[in-house]
Amino acid sequence: MIASLKGIVLSKKPEGIIVDVGGVGYHVSIPLSSLSYIPEKGETVFLHTYTYVKEDALQLFGFLSEEERKVFVTLMGVSGIGPKLGLAILSGMPVQKFIGAVSSEDVPLLSTIPGLGSKTSARVILELKGKLPSLAAGDGSPGQENSASEDAVSALVNLGYKKAASDRAVEKAVKTGSTSIEDIIMEALKYLTEK
Repeated sequence: MIASLKGIVLSKKPEGIIVDVGGVGYHVSIPLSSLSYIPEKGETVFLHTYTYVKEDALQLFGFLSEEERKVFVTLMGVSGIGPKLGLAILSGMPVQKFIGAVSSEDVPLLSTIPGLGSKTSARVILELKGKLPSLAAGDGSPGQENSASEDAVSALVNLGYKKAASDRAVEKAVKTGSTSIEDIIMEALKYLTEK
């Protein structure tokens, strides 16, 4: 199983990206919500991946965080949810919001995701209740981290940096272990001023 990929972005489209790893181009399907965080063509990307194998297909699904990949794999365990619907769910809602909707049993909110009706939403809640919060707990306080990240991006945009570049820099900063907004901004500025 291919657990992760690190390579050069050759192509970036809504239906997926192509990553060149040592001369081999891998087509990776990603959530639409992650597309804007994928580096531009010619830049390096790192993805946590899930390899889906069936008789007539071998597909790679890529995620920017391990948590997102874990939620996707857990979703695949729900009866009636395959990789396409799992990807649609993560495309339609940020991971933390999805985990919150499941734990608060918010069927109407989950039903706003295209392809997820109220019956399927209820089944998702029933089958995942109690499984997803434990995934989120491993990262300390993910909600707080997301809030600090969003505030850091906003601060960088106010300083005159482009949003896409700010998003990427903040994401890299968070991966270094920075958690406070000040640390994230300082670390992100290092990436933004490298060029």
